[in-house]
Amino acid sequence: MAPYNESVSVINTPFDRGLDEFWDSGDFVEGVRMTVQQRMFFILAVVSMIVVVLSLLALPERTTAVTQAVSGEVAAESVAPDEEEGASLESSAAALENAGSGGISPIFTPEVRYWENKIVEWSEAQNLDPNIVATIMQIESCGNPEAVSSAGAQGLFQVMPFHFSGGESMLDPDTNAMRGLNFYNEQLRYTGNDILLSFAGYNGGFAASGGSYNNWPDETKRYHTWAKGIYEDAQTGTTSSETLDAWLAAGGAAGCQIAAARLNLN
Repeated sequence: MAPYNESVSVINTPFDRGLDEFWDSGDFVEGVRMTVQQRMFFILAVVSMIVVVLSLLALPERTTAVTQAVSGEVAAESVAPDEEEGASLESSAAALENAGSGGISPIFTPEVRYWENKIVEWSEAQNLDPNIVATIMQIESCGNPEAVSSAGAQGLFQVMPFHFSGGESMLDPDTNAMRGLNFYNEQLRYTGNDILLSFAGYNGGFAASGGSYNNWPDETKRYHTWAKGIYEDAQTGTTSSETLDAWLAAGGAAGCQIAAARLNLN
């Protein structure tokens, strides 16, 4: 067998003849490199111009959107300064603005209005609408600080003894208000700030505020009806209440006469 190098035939091709004359690989590579770089610079320049144009077009819309967002936040803060009053019919501040000159609606009986300044004081301490406090007092005692029920509830807000701590005077107006309104606030938290349902809870406890109306005791149903009507009338800014008149005719007037005597209003 012939050696490998002797068996190989060399074939001349056109590229082997005069290659230097027709083909300079260095020039070709350099030319390709120049062309690619130019195209890349051109593409980058076009893309940069497009980005700049789009940014300028979007700037006014973005500025408007930011302005509207900031305005919306400011408006939301001014309309809703206290989000904890979520489900209330009106905030305490709005209720005070629409109430009578002393801070509560003029629809309440004279015996309740006797406590007007204290009602406002207690309301501020408990973060409550004064008309809520006046409504509870109206139905519970009609302003009689010495009222005692057959069930053992006592004072202006007819608070049960187990709500008090040892040594507290249950008939003291400030102590009675603190304990009674603490319990009402517990009902508000339990019902998600539902003012009217919390009225029912004040009378019937958590079983009422967390249960079905059909299962409420008749007393709680009546209490809810009176409280709902009186409070809603107080919020309208009127000077009288048909619901309060009906409550007085149904037996409330007798308790108010006792309260008037205790307060020397006769």
